Amino acid sequence: MTNRSFPDYPFTPQRFDVRPGIAMSFLDEGPRDGEVVVMLHGNPSWSFYWRKLVRGLSDRYRCIVPDHVGMGLSDKPDDAAGAAPRYDYTLQSRVDDLAALLRHLGIDGPLTLAVHDWGGMIGFGWALTHMPQVRRLVVLNTAAFPLPATKPMPWQIAMGRHSRVGGLLIRGFNLFARGAAWFGTRRRMPAAVRRAYIGPYRGWRNAISTLRFMQDIPLDARDRAWPLLEASAQRLPQYADRPAFIGWGLRDFVFDRHFLAGFTAAWPQAQVHAFEDAGHYVLEDKAGVLVPAIREFLDTHPMAKADSA
Repeated sequence: MTNRSFPDYPFTPQRFDVRPGIAMSFLDEGPRDGEVVVMLHGNPSWSFYWRKLVRGLSDRYRCIVPDHVGMGLSDKPDDAAGAAPRYDYTLQSRVDDLAALLRHLGIDGPLTLAVHDWGGMIGFGWALTHMPQVRRLVVLNTAAFPLPATKPMPWQIAMGRHSRVGGLLIRGFNLFARGAAWFGTRRRMPAAVRRAYIGPYRGWRNAISTLRFMQDIPLDARDRAWPLLEASAQRLPQYADRPAFIGWGLRDFVFDRHFLAGFTAAWPQAQVHAFEDAGHYVLEDKAGVLVPAIREFLDTHPMAKADSA
């Protein structure tokens, strides 16, 4: 698929070898000397999710938007023992990839971290060793801490994480990407937009990451991603000294009010925009409100103010 297949995505993605033989696709839009906004997607989306925000910011801000390995237009390597190249689909791999991309682009100064879904765990995992660079936060339906005790694991996620049959359905029938495209919003997506979310994951090989992300969800200390998630949770209140914008679809069956409460408790200063009529893909439901609101937030809190704080 080419970017001409995707509505409202007029960008020309770039590529670089994030690991030997494994190319990452990413957007780098906006002026080279603009304040940097790093936008991190989750599962099962890709940089397409951020397209309207990129278009709303890139006249002034430099927008860096990767497709995680196995997602979107990035390579989709196997993780079998004998695969060459082989990729280990773990949270730590994602954090390392983000660090590699930013090194590749020479971005070692202040930035805004914008996250959605798994992007929260990836972004805040990266920030454990780069916290001084993170000057502003834009958080949309995500997590950077363990599943709240009062929140049961949704059966749709448990099916993919624990069930062999669920895994076969996800890889064989692209079930997770299809389901998210149909049920991730409160307003039905246009058919072309649904196809853009679903298309990169058609076929057994292409759907590998949508399943591996689910299997890597950290629930307790036995899971590989747990130490990173636990450390991110402990660090979260330390961001309360910098500007934060929270945009939340309250009809998200995973990242619901329980997760929103976790962020607002950690950041009582945050600017919160919560919508009763929006779902998980909150930027699809509420781009008309959120894009100008995020733009105003960034314009109102320039990096210079954060530097002098």
